[in-house]
Amino acid sequence: MLSFLATSLQQSLGILQKQDIQTASQSLGGFGIGQIGAASEVLLGDDCAAIPERDGYLLFAAEGMLPQLVETDPWFAGWSAVMVNVSDIYAMGGRPIAIVDALWSQSIQETVPLWEGMRAAASAYNVPIVGGHTNCHSPYNALSVSILGRATRLITSFNARPGDQLLVAIDFRGKLHPDYPFWNAATTADPVQLRQNLAILPDLAEAGLCDAGKDISAGGIVGTLLMLLETSGCGAVLELDRIPCPPEVMLDRWLISFPSYGFLLSVRPEQVSTVQACFRQQALICEVVGTVQSAPKLILKSQEESIEFWDLSQQPLTGFARKQHDIKLA
Repeated sequence: MLSFLATSLQQSLGILQKQDIQTASQSLGGFGIGQIGAASEVLLGDDCAAIPERDGYLLFAAEGMLPQLVETDPWFAGWSAVMVNVSDIYAMGGRPIAIVDALWSQSIQETVPLWEGMRAAASAYNVPIVGGHTNCHSPYNALSVSILGRATRLITSFNARPGDQLLVAIDFRGKLHPDYPFWNAATTADPVQLRQNLAILPDLAEAGLCDAGKDISAGGIVGTLLMLLETSGCGAVLELDRIPCPPEVMLDRWLISFPSYGFLLSVRPEQVSTVQACFRQQALICEVVGTVQSAPKLILKSQEESIEFWDLSQQPLTGFARKQHDIKLA
């Protein structure tokens, strides 16, 4: 059964799409170093670009919506475009500043639900939309959104260490989207609670309790973990039986779902209980699901069975790998 699940996950669309990022890493450099100005290095392969600025970082990210989602559920596509960008900022220990969008449509009328969704999410997350690009004479409908944020201390994909405990933090107060692998714990939630839940991440970073992790993206828990391990130059054992899963959802579907509020954190063992308490105080689920190891392989474990799911030394995922020298982000 474990081998069947592993094969299914390896062929899932979310993980296949993560491999598309290799087109960027091959063009920009697999070590993931970009230059800003004369000296400032920006690591490529994280949830956001973290650009050094005075005593902290500007965070810069962008997301494009699936064309099928834009066509079939435009309000939700508009909401999601804002939500996923906001999540990227908080995932890196930051707080959002503002959003811009790029919207293409075949008519003015077709922009209406997209705008309504974006405005609803921008209001819920208290992030202003300050500009962008609009074209209502396009042969297709499309939407992308970019976001700017700021952090004083980072949670980054490059800082997982062997011996860390892997924690998953999830909001179970939601339901599955009827047509997409999406756990919606956002659109009907209290906006104040949404913002309080997200604020846990920069609070953890600023308190020095966590410096490594990612938000759980469309690649699901497994795809997100692979990206974290690849950039950190590590491997891990993921214990499937310990992954918190809503009772009405099968594990195989849950593992490829985007949870709307979901974070995978790599935490030093002595900080685990404190980090868990921060999430649990707000009625969020936070459980240990595995351990980071030095060998660059992801091992899936269930009961007494285990299987090598991915060997990053032989098969890259995104192609953005940790540089050979130590990179430490404060």
